[in-house]
Amino acid sequence: MPAKKLYPKTALALLTALNLLNYIDRNVLYAVQDMVKAEFHRSDAAFGFLTSVFFIFYMIAAPFMGPLSVKYSRKAVIIVGALIWSGATLLTAVTKNFDELLLRHTLVGVGEASFVILSPTFVADMFPERMRGRVMGIFYLAIPVGSALGYLIGGVLGSKYGWRFPFYVGAAPGVVLASLLLLIPEPPLGQFDDAMHKAPERDTLKSLLRNPAFLTATLGMAMMTFALGGLQVWMPTFLHRVHSYSLRDASILFGASVIACGLTASVLGGYLSDWLLKRTKAAHYLVSAVSLCLGIPAMCLALFASGKLMIAGMFAAEFLLLLNTGPLNAAVINSVGPHVRAMALAVNIFIFHLLGDAFVAPVIAICLSSAILFYGMKFAPPVSAPNAATPVGAH
Repeated sequence: MPAKKLYPKTALALLTALNLLNYIDRNVLYAVQDMVKAEFHRSDAAFGFLTSVFFIFYMIAAPFMGPLSVKYSRKAVIIVGALIWSGATLLTAVTKNFDELLLRHTLVGVGEASFVILSPTFVADMFPERMRGRVMGIFYLAIPVGSALGYLIGGVLGSKYGWRFPFYVGAAPGVVLASLLLLIPEPPLGQFDDAMHKAPERDTLKSLLRNPAFLTATLGMAMMTFALGGLQVWMPTFLHRVHSYSLRDASILFGASVIACGLTASVLGGYLSDWLLKRTKAAHYLVSAVSLCLGIPAMCLALFASGKLMIAGMFAAEFLLLLNTGPLNAAVINSVGPHVRAMALAVNIFIFHLLGDAFVAPVIAICLSSAILFYGMKFAPPVSAPNAATPVGAH
């Protein structure tokens, strides 16, 4: 089989692996933050500020990535960004004070912005619209699985070798995977997008603020991000402080549950929404809205129950939240044209982190997310006729 036929799958595999490292790196610190706090004598508020610094620089850097990709190619910007965050990951292992940790988070935020903005557009241009739910489900399964591995790596290796040791794990693989991307040709921009996608009402920067399909998907993601982010950052600490788990056991339990739910829910949600897309153009919104709505009682159990009921609620909440990963990201990708897609993702990230990282309560956030996405169903763009050629080897 000619090597060219393997490019879509190979590119998806490499970018998913890099995304996995991205989220491992983000979440290792959460698993060992009590150990870091003990060494640096800092409060919970200080570590909340540390996370805020990461997202502030992440959001500030995001709008610059679209123009950079036009000048230097998406692949080049993705590779440089991966090398920056891999170097910053290694820097974490040798930090000696809290200020150096702040510097590290700043660099990671800038490096990861390039990857998170441009990689989905790279993937989207290798697969037709009717496959984007499952493709985005595979690409973004790195969020739950990478996050969980971060907790497991941090919890197990941190408790055994000290909190700095786990940060060595992500540095070298990031450099290797970024280098392998040099072998993948960059796909033509918008090769699977038809004239409807490239129309001015969907493919210009000015049109973003008048695009309800994009705005509702983005606002729904903002509410969902708060709920998921709250679970990721504080659940091990919650299990430790409220339910008397050791830090190691809390990290292992939560990490294992996220891996189990992430591997199944992320991919299942994408396949389900692609299948429903044959029946309704609103499939990506529908799957996301229903799964979030069903997640409300599960989240309540996770927060307010105890024992096995609490654990069951935690598993169910994670599964239902993660079921919308592929559909919701596919909804954002498909809501805009190819020429504005990178900037749309930058705006999307800015909005959902600005709102999603500062909202009032996970249950309220899930309710709002579900309501917004049900409303957004009527704005879903029409599905392209299934006559675009599917790349060989992309099934």
